[in-house]
Amino acid sequence: MSTVPFVTCDLLDDHPEHDLQVVIPSLDGKFFKSYGARKTFGGQIVTVKCFEDNSRVKELLATDGTGKVLVVDGGASMRCALMGDLIAESAVKNHWNGVIIYGCVRDVDAIAALDLGVHALASIPQKSNRKGVGEVDVSLHFGQVTFNSGDYVYADNNGIIVAKGKLVDL
Repeated sequence: MSTVPFVTCDLLDDHPEHDLQVVIPSLDGKFFKSYGARKTFGGQIVTVKCFEDNSRVKELLATDGTGKVLVVDGGASMRCALMGDLIAESAVKNHWNGVIIYGCVRDVDAIAALDLGVHALASIPQKSNRKGVGEVDVSLHFGQVTFNSGDYVYADNNGIIVAKGKLVDL
């Protein structure tokens, strides 16, 4: 596993001049949990918005993700998973640093063994539908943060922060 040289708390403290955004846990219990073996990860954001359809997630994670993190707005759906072990294995094979899903994952024991950062709201065994629906490279908003493709995200067990530019070499 690769070692990432940051702690989100320190990034916030060390970069007061940057306009850093911090993902805020919601009062209704929606907060991110870490599922991958890589507990600290970051990279350039690629966004996808999809609701209960992981077609675009699967497609994107099958492409070169060197230095990138896929941020998925699944509408906080708790009815199905947007990523399982096979798609996560594809992400590792294609060098993605991580995946942040505003929704669910499945196959969590297998994902926990993969060198991939994975944050999601919850796990559920139900897979999603695949109808080819979803938007890529759109502005996402959840956790009181705006995620745009090309910006940078940094995540660890303390939380998730977003920056307009690169703060550390990953």
